[in-house]
Amino acid sequence: MSQRASVTDRALDLPPLYSLTVLREAGDAFEHARAIAGEQGAGTLVWVRRYDLAEFAVVLEPEQSLAQARLAIYAGMNALADALAARAPPEMPVTFDWPDAIRIDGALVGGGRLGWPEGARDEETPAWLVFSAMIRIAAVRAYEPGERPLLGALDELGFEAADPGEIIASFSRHLMNAFHEWGETGFASLASQWLHRSSHRGQDVRIADNGDLLLPGKPCRGASERRSLVEALGSPSWLDPATGVPWL
Repeated sequence: MSQRASVTDRALDLPPLYSLTVLREAGDAFEHARAIAGEQGAGTLVWVRRYDLAEFAVVLEPEQSLAQARLAIYAGMNALADALAARAPPEMPVTFDWPDAIRIDGALVGGGRLGWPEGARDEETPAWLVFSAMIRIAAVRAYEPGERPLLGALDELGFEAADPGEIIASFSRHLMNAFHEWGETGFASLASQWLHRSSHRGQDVRIADNGDLLLPGKPCRGASERRSLVEALGSPSWLDPATGVPWL
């Protein structure tokens, strides 16, 4: 994946390969990045200034076919987890639900999305991809203890002074490392890192060459169960369709 751009706004401490676009609180990073991706090009990072969410999207320019370029979801999720793990309280696990949801100490805090041009064919190289993410930084209203045990925000999970800008800046560096590793050692390394944080860890679970999840079959059937990455990316499980943000 190439990332060509220069920093145009120092509001975030981004590496010089990124160009920053800032939206107001009501903006939508994912849709805005998709709208400008063809014009602005790789390295464009769209940031929505919100105190309660780390919401951002980055434009990528793949060099592979769309079928292979979709594997970027694993690079993005690994980078996001690394950025959060560096700021999490000691020994607090950061884990994934396949393929794009992220949990901290078991609580769902957000996830990632991947978009590509409408009508792009699997065998063709797409003009761009967009990786986007939302992480809930703060709970917007008070909840009774135990009211939503599987959902959370960083401020509830012991993150001290979690800053959206710092998380996004850290992500941007980890993403560059992830793409470098992908190019040097191949996809297997990214898949292994993702599986290490997976909710399926310890099971005989694999990621196929096209990104599909392969689960062990039932003893009576033998054949493994295959879950489609394309279908999963079409409806992020961590995103509340009514609000457009992570489930509360």
